[in-house]
Amino acid sequence: MKFPKLWILFLVLLVTIQSKLALGAKAQYSSKQAYVTLLYGDEFLLGVRVLGKSIRDTGSTKDMVVLVSDGVSDYAKKLLEADSWIVVNISLLVNPNQVRPKRFWGVYTKLKIFNMTNYKKEHKFNAIVSLLEFACAVVYLDADTIVVKSIEDLFKCEKFCANLKHSERLNSGVMVVEPCEAVFNDMMSKVNTLPSYTGGDQGFLNSYYSDFPNAHVFDPNIPQEALKVRPVPEMERLSTLYNADVGLYMLANKWMVDESELRVIHYTLGPLKPWDWWTSWLLKPVDVWQNVREQLEETLPGTGGGKNPNDEILVKFLFLLPFCVLVFCYYRSFLQTGGFLFRTSLCNHIRHLYFIIRSSGTVAYSGVSSSSNINTKVPVYLGGISVFVCFMAVVVSLGISITIVPRQVMPWTGLFLMYEWTFTIFFLLFGAFLHLIYQRGRRIVTQLTPVSADTDLFNSDSKKDHRQASSCDIVSWYYGLGMAFLAIVAPSLPCIFGITALFLRLGLMVVGGIILASFMTYASEHLAIRSFLKGCEDRDTMQSRECFLC
Repeated sequence: MKFPKLWILFLVLLVTIQSKLALGAKAQYSSKQAYVTLLYGDEFLLGVRVLGKSIRDTGSTKDMVVLVSDGVSDYAKKLLEADSWIVVNISLLVNPNQVRPKRFWGVYTKLKIFNMTNYKKEHKFNAIVSLLEFACAVVYLDADTIVVKSIEDLFKCEKFCANLKHSERLNSGVMVVEPCEAVFNDMMSKVNTLPSYTGGDQGFLNSYYSDFPNAHVFDPNIPQEALKVRPVPEMERLSTLYNADVGLYMLANKWMVDESELRVIHYTLGPLKPWDWWTSWLLKPVDVWQNVREQLEETLPGTGGGKNPNDEILVKFLFLLPFCVLVFCYYRSFLQTGGFLFRTSLCNHIRHLYFIIRSSGTVAYSGVSSSSNINTKVPVYLGGISVFVCFMAVVVSLGISITIVPRQVMPWTGLFLMYEWTFTIFFLLFGAFLHLIYQRGRRIVTQLTPVSADTDLFNSDSKKDHRQASSCDIVSWYYGLGMAFLAIVAPSLPCIFGITALFLRLGLMVVGGIILASFMTYASEHLAIRSFLKGCEDRDTMQSRECFLC
């Protein structure tokens, strides 16, 4: 009676050793169950690192396996191995739905988890054969998920478990799979025939498990006695606790389940991934992800807190360059004005601004003499052109800033760099436009009047030069600081009022943006007209008295 049992155990051991040898020497497996994720390129590397950290924080000692394609760099593989991931190189499965979006080009590779037959878990006790049966088990998690509470009970699932969402369709971001070579081969035979509503693996799995919406809900607390007598289910539905969609949170501004029982958060809002620095300012649940990121150890030099050594060098360069550009511009203005603008005292500027506000109620076209000897008309189209150029400069500045700032820097670092570069580029673009308007005014008046007529008059009146220079400086600073202040306050309104609802946040930001746009419209037109009129008056003065933003 004992010999058959020993013989069966020997066969099981032999099969296990053979399967491990077939996987190659690089993959060192230490448990019969594993958490698995997939990585196509380095873009999701930080997500995988944070996912692994969150799993280990729950106290799990099971294997963590990351399936990587050829698009993953050697540096990323070394970093993941240092983070205790088992790195397995795989080839990509061809997506048969070529007409679908390109972002699905490699997602069918996820089906390979059904063929990871090297992992096993204990099944229930079989009453017919007095031997413990073994079956393979992996818990698959997308790289944009994070574990907030132990999910070890998922290994109690049977053959296939997933979560329902989005019109009664299963989501493939969190799955429990009993790998089976026969099932995998069956899937491969049907990838070209079964439709996929997404054009990817999720749509295919919904077609393959077409009856999944009717599956029973997975209950990890079923007694062993009940497990012995019930038939093994082919499919089971996971609770939302195991796949909490952050998109649904943002719609309701709260979790629709008991937050204290939450197990897995899935950041499914398209391009708003938690590692993108701007996402933290829009989505409150990203704070959970960022907290885990900050605790990442420095497994390779410069990787503590989820940092990238290359990004750190780039951040320092991006931080210093705008300051150097601004210092150069002001130094150039200093040389052109002979230091005149810088020798005027702060008290004089404050007195002058007070005089302007008291006399006209706002910063009007001061500094431009109304008693000019030349009857020069401001072009009718100047105001409209200046507003258009101003807003185009804003769009270009924002576009360049978002492009050059590394996506995966810390939220505060990304926000600071974006503002710094946006203000600097806008200053250069719109300042150059005002300088062209100033030169245009000079040329028009020069064509109408001989240059030598009033040269002595302009150079001899030092008080008038002081007034013009001071006005140019103070008014430019007034509008510049005003736009900067509103640009900072507009997106900060939700934080100031403590609002976390996505749509209310966006609404407040739109209101702040409208106020900013109104101020920019007035300021751009005002500054352009001032620059033109000042150019008309300064037609004969030395170029050293020019002001870049006037």
